[in-house]
Amino acid sequence: MSLNDEQRARTADELQANLRLSGADPEEARRDLEFTTRQWDDTLNVREGARPQDVWLLRDHLEALAERAGATPVPYTVLTRRARLAAALWFPLRKAPGRE
Repeated sequence: MSLNDEQRARTADELQANLRLSGADPEEARRDLEFTTRQWDDTLNVREGARPQDVWLLRDHLEALAERAGATPVPYTVLTRRARLAAALWFPLRKAPGRE
């Protein structure tokens, strides 16, 4: 499963919107996931080199942080629950910190 340029841009916008909604410190969120600075930047911006499993992990983490802050997360248009089933066939997905 790979994303085209438009899907990557849309997903990056959704990730960044949920980061803002969460009110979380980006550096703290990065450390929560044990991402390097470059890994964080590549993943948050869904750059070509970002690992798909990292994008899913960040998606889940930011959604959880937004919910914890009492916000309704921006829905994901590409990284949907249905797409997760397909992604899980291609790469190992980890649970985000604080998720059951």
